[in-house]
Amino acid sequence: MRVVIAASSATAAALAAVGVLGVASAEAPTTTPPQRMVSVQGVATEALDQHASASTAVAAYHQGMVDAVADGLSKAQLLAGKVGASLGPVQSVVEGGGYISCVGVGESGNVEYEGAQPDFGSPGVSIPTAPRAGSARPLAGARKPTARRRKSRRVPAAHKANAASCTLSTQVSLVYPLS
Repeated sequence: MRVVIAASSATAAALAAVGVLGVASAEAPTTTPPQRMVSVQGVATEALDQHASASTAVAAYHQGMVDAVADGLSKAQLLAGKVGASLGPVQSVVEGGGYISCVGVGESGNVEYEGAQPDFGSPGVSIPTAPRAGSARPLAGARKPTARRRKSRRVPAAHKANAASCTLSTQVSLVYPLS
């Protein structure tokens, strides 16, 4: 009888050890290497008339986004090549917004964009925007400096309008897996 009890005890101990080891191996964390990724910002600028219509402004913004995606892809390919990897298909695209700035003749060199605004969306991150000319308020009590000007020949309004140059800028964020 003692042999049977000893054999039963040994068998029970062996089964318990196997069961514990089985649970321990099932609960062991499995480690997989993290997916290598490259994240880039594509940027683009498009020329825009100072008095652009809504359809023209939207078309320029759409073209800017297309060009920004191409810029981002080019940057991602460059970075992947430098680390000895290749790009997989894009995993994430985020519209980064945009702005319109104009420069022209005048005292400050900045002129106001007077055309229609495209829907720049809402960027996920803060993107600096170009300050609008004339939007800054003077400090209370501040006076405009007075200066005497020479009389000059007056330039017709049509020539002044043509002198302004406006640029629409846009940005997109792209994430690609590396392999």
